[in-house]
Amino acid sequence: MTTSAISALSPLDGRYAAKLAKLRPSMSEQGYMHRRVQVEVAWFIALSDCGFAEFKPLTPGARTYLLGLVKNFSETDGKAIKEIEKTTNHDVKAVEYWIKSKFQARPELVAAQEFVHFGCTSEDINNTSHALQLKAGRNQVLLPALDAIISKQREMAHAFAMVPMLSRTHGQTASPTTVGKEIANVLVRLVAARDKIASIKLLAKMNGAVGNYNAHLSAWPDYDWEAFSKKVIETPEPLGLGLTFQPYSIQIEPHDYMAELFDAVVRTNTILIDFARDVWGYVSLGYFKQRLKMGEVGSSTMPHKVNPIDFENAEGNLGLANALLRHMSDKLPISRWQRDLTDSTVLRNMGVALGYAVLAYQSLATGLGKLEINEAAIADDLDRAWEVLAEPVQTVMRRFGLPEPYEQLKDFTRGAPMTRELMQGFIAKLDIPQAEKERLLRLTPASYTGKAAELALRV
Repeated sequence: MTTSAISALSPLDGRYAAKLAKLRPSMSEQGYMHRRVQVEVAWFIALSDCGFAEFKPLTPGARTYLLGLVKNFSETDGKAIKEIEKTTNHDVKAVEYWIKSKFQARPELVAAQEFVHFGCTSEDINNTSHALQLKAGRNQVLLPALDAIISKQREMAHAFAMVPMLSRTHGQTASPTTVGKEIANVLVRLVAARDKIASIKLLAKMNGAVGNYNAHLSAWPDYDWEAFSKKVIETPEPLGLGLTFQPYSIQIEPHDYMAELFDAVVRTNTILIDFARDVWGYVSLGYFKQRLKMGEVGSSTMPHKVNPIDFENAEGNLGLANALLRHMSDKLPISRWQRDLTDSTVLRNMGVALGYAVLAYQSLATGLGKLEINEAAIADDLDRAWEVLAEPVQTVMRRFGLPEPYEQLKDFTRGAPMTRELMQGFIAKLDIPQAEKERLLRLTPASYTGKAAELALRV
């Protein structure tokens, strides 16, 4: 069977392949190999500058050539490494051998080739590579996708700040708000969640087989290997890795930062599930229409339908992302003794988990872009809910000391149809100052929105 989009086992590489093209360079296996090459090259160049008699500083030409291996790493290079792996049955060793194979026409590099992967365990290369993958995936794809939603939400919050809307608490009519304020509520939560994702430090270690620099010190006992490792890890790219140094580890970096990052993405996704379901409901109520696209079909049998599929797709994919991310945040910080291999197979699915999240963000952005507000439907809903004015009326009655205001309004409105005439008739009989009575008589469900507009415009 030939491999194609429709034969892909994962829909991320099949049906949705084009939508995730920006994520693939960082989070695919080729992206993983690319980062491994980057780490090995950065370590090798830095070693040449340690002042060891056995490894003289590399010439500018050699440095440029080595950085070119990273910059120009291609799919062909990735496939070549996979061919070597068929023999080694070890993916990191295959990367080491591939790099050495690129030295053959350069005597300076051939002479120093045993300093490739010097003192390193595979996890020194892998954990740094995973951190680099996450840095690129987060900064170049995940955050921009969230920023697109945030930008659209801010636009909608401001545009609809003064459009009054009936609230529903427990599914029942409740104090009015505005459309913009309800979007602003989500926006503020999403911005905070997005900033949390962005703020998490990506940690890395390069300290040998069990975290003690054993091999390093066997070669040069007096050299400060911890300071050297920290420098390689924290020096900005391309000469370093631009990550945060992790000083204590077993063979593997503890993965606590990964758990923190994945949990932060889960919280963000949970906010967006909440939002997607609410928008879906407002579409169902007719508060929003969906802009039509020529040729699209809503139902195979009901021609009238325009389904809110973008919000449904987003909800489904956010759930898939969270299931994977929660498993990873639970599992990855746990390793038997100085290490077991269970983290390795799980980490290969980072791109899958983030892929479902990014796919969902794209669906939400698309869905929001299709929405058109239906102010007539929203206004009609409000005009049929005069019972919501029971709250302000009983509150003013309390101010002026009228007896049992809550109980009076409860008996008058609860479970009974309520109209403008009935509510204003009740107000007209109140023994309160005339100016206050006239203010209450001017009140409508649409005007009883408090600071909603101001709050929406503030975000």
